[in-house]
Order: sequence, then structure tokens, then C-alpha cells
Amino acid sequence: MSDRALRIGLPVLMLALVLVAWDLVVRAFAIPPFVLPSPGLVLSTLIADGGLLWQSLLVTLTTTFEGFLLAAIGGIGLAVLFSQSRLIEYSLYPYAVILQVTPIVAIAPLLLIYLPQPLAVLACAWIVAFFPVLANTTLGLASVDHNLIALFDLYQATRWQLLWNLKLPSALPQMLAGLRIAGGLSLIGAVVAEIAAGSAGAGSGLAYRIAESGYRLNIPRMFAALLLLSLAGIAIFFALSALSHLALRRWHESAVKRER
Repeated sequence: MSDRALRIGLPVLMLALVLVAWDLVVRAFAIPPFVLPSPGLVLSTLIADGGLLWQSLLVTLTTTFEGFLLAAIGGIGLAVLFSQSRLIEYSLYPYAVILQVTPIVAIAPLLLIYLPQPLAVLACAWIVAFFPVLANTTLGLASVDHNLIALFDLYQATRWQLLWNLKLPSALPQMLAGLRIAGGLSLIGAVVAEIAAGSAGAGSGLAYRIAESGYRLNIPRMFAALLLLSLAGIAIFFALSALSHLALRRWHESAVKRER
């Protein structure tokens, strides 16, 4: 069996075993649905409440995409500024670190006080996703081979030519790694903010439906919403991984070795 078949088959087999064990435990101990629903009940709830849950998922994914897009533009743009000016980097980078290390759970209720609920949720998604893009892109731009920089200086390349033709291509692997991390984190930020908004009695995203289901002891719907969130996170990760592979497969070792 090939290595690729093992990488696909083993997780699927493990998932099947977990689902079978889960169903057997629920049946053997007659666990009520409001404590632990069976996999079949979760699936039937997902189908029955599909309209509401998919609509809420669309709200969450819209916020996630907007937060990710803002983080990508802001993080890459600020990292480019840092690479062009040490003064700007020394002035602003510490505040980016402070923004990152402050728990988003503590920030979300504060943002909900001063901002409208959609903007507060978007800000949380952006805050969580912003720093990985900034940090990885900054590292990539600062890690360019000094011999290549000296070669560009020898040919009297302008600062723009140095950035566009050398620094940005060299930083692309780190930049894409930061974007892969930011994709999942933007979803986490949106979920945290939606839960905080749900606690305040507002919201329409999927995380709000999870909180609402918990209050009403509708545990099957909560599991169905959690399943949708997990699938959304997996889809985001694989989409960004595929984008990274397509961008690097012809020249970077990390992608070239995978194809061999």
C-alpha cells in the first residue's frame, strides 16, 4: 500500500472506529440525547435543521473570510513596511505583539461594547489572524540570502526591484505558512466573538447557534453545529494548503519533495 493511501485510509478508519464505539456506548448505557446523542441522531438533526444551520454557517464563514482577508492585506503590507524601515518596525512591532498575546476572550466583550456586533466579530477574527501573517512575512523578508542582496546591490538595483524580484519571492514560503495558520485562527476568532455576542443576546452565526442550543439543552443540534464548524475549518486548511502547494511546487523544496 502506498504512503498516500495510508495517509488517507488510516484517518478514515480511525474515524469509523470512533463513530462505531460512540454509537455502541450510547446504546449500551441508554444515554439520553440531552447528555450524549448518537451519531445517527446528530446526522438526522443536521438534515432536519439544515436550513438554519447552513445559513448560520454562511454568516460565520463570511466573517471568517473578511477577517482573513484583512489580516492578509494588513499583515503582508505592514511586514513590507518593516522591511523598508527599521524605524517603523521598532515603533509598531511591540504593539502587534501586545495585541497578539492579549486573550481574545477578554477582548471580545469589550469590543461588543464599543462597536456594532458585526464589526466587533470581524475585529476579533482580524486580531487573531493578523499576527501570524505579520510575523511569518517579516521573518521571511529578513531571511533573504545576504549574498543575493549583495549581487542586487552590485547591479545597482533599486529598493523596489530588490523587494519585488528578491525579497518577496524568497519570503513566499514563510508568507504562505502564516496564511495557513491565519485561516484557522480567523475562524476561531469569529467563533469566540459570536459566543460572546450570543451571551449578550445578539448574533446569528453558527457559534451563536451552539450557545443557543446549549441554553435550550438541544444537544443534538449543538453537535451538528460543531460538526459543521469542524468541516469548515478542515476545508479552510486544505484550501490554503492547496494554494501553498500550487505556488511552491515548481521551485521550493517543501513542495517538490512531496511530488516525488
